Amino acid sequence: MKNVGSIDRVIRYVIAATLIVAGFFSEGTARYVLWGISLVPILTATFQFCPVWVPFKINTYQK
Repeated sequence: MKNVGSIDRVIRYVIAATLIVAGFFSEGTARYVLWGISLVPILTATFQFCPVWVPFKINTYQK
């Protein structure tokens, strides 16, 4: 089941890249927290599925 479209995927990858770069400029625990948070948009973009959108019935995926 896919519910993340191509534009959403690009936005999610950009957000993930921003978090990863911000992690490089951070120190200590903040670095690892930012990198950990960046996994969420990477995974949802890669698998084209966002579990948060299911209860709201949001679907931007087009076949």
